[in-house]
Amino acid sequence: MKPTTLKTIEIIVSPNGSTTVETKGFAGESCQAASRFLEETLGVRASEQHTAEFYQAADSRLEQTLELRGG
Repeated sequence: MKPTTLKTIEIIVSPNGSTTVETKGFAGESCQAASRFLEETLGVRASEQHTAEFYQAADSRLEQTLELRGG
């Protein structure tokens, strides 16, 4: 039996207001689906960076840099 992988979403807000969302423990594109609500809430994606794990069938990781919407 394969051990269960803990799925987490980490949100980092820098002093200048930019936001980084990083998912861990998700397979393939499921990380994008899991973090979509954050992207819609926090603002427009400035960039997206996939790590090698994103392309593997096992655990994956996706890092997105989001800019907060102005008032």
